[in-house]
Amino acid sequence: MADSSGRPIAVFDLDNTLADTAHRQRFLESSPRDWGGFFAAAPQDPPLAEGVALLREHARECDIVYLTGRPERCRRDTLDWLAAQGLPQGRVVMRQDAGRGGGRGDRRPARFVKLEVLRGLARDRAVRVLVDDDELVCDDAERAGFTVVRARWADRSAALADAQERDGRT
Repeated sequence: MADSSGRPIAVFDLDNTLADTAHRQRFLESSPRDWGGFFAAAPQDPPLAEGVALLREHARECDIVYLTGRPERCRRDTLDWLAAQGLPQGRVVMRQDAGRGGGRGDRRPARFVKLEVLRGLARDRAVRVLVDDDELVCDDAERAGFTVVRARWADRSAALADAQERDGRT
């Protein structure tokens, strides 16, 4: 990311940080998990007031990067959701989709993917804060020297926590 403004970056997760996923977590409770249903329901996520307020506060002094475990195929829905909520514009970083050759895409645990992205961002700009609901992501980011705000304002299901760590899908 080119440093065009000299402003630091504030990095925000989406699911259960800005977007309330409670209504769609049921899709993760079945076996196998219904990922299509889970992601298809994302446009109906209500915003989380605490996360949105914190985002707006940081946007006054920082450029925003939305860092999500959602797959790239959800980009249009994600951009539309951000716009519908009136949230600040920012770069949206998503997981790589499965390739045409049948590859699985990037299914590493969120804590590995997000830390890699944070380190890449920090090479060009100061990262002021990461705001995320995933405790493992937060733990690893703090150990790497990043300032973290743990988004603990949404209900989190065990299925979602497992999906973030084991399935590498969100």
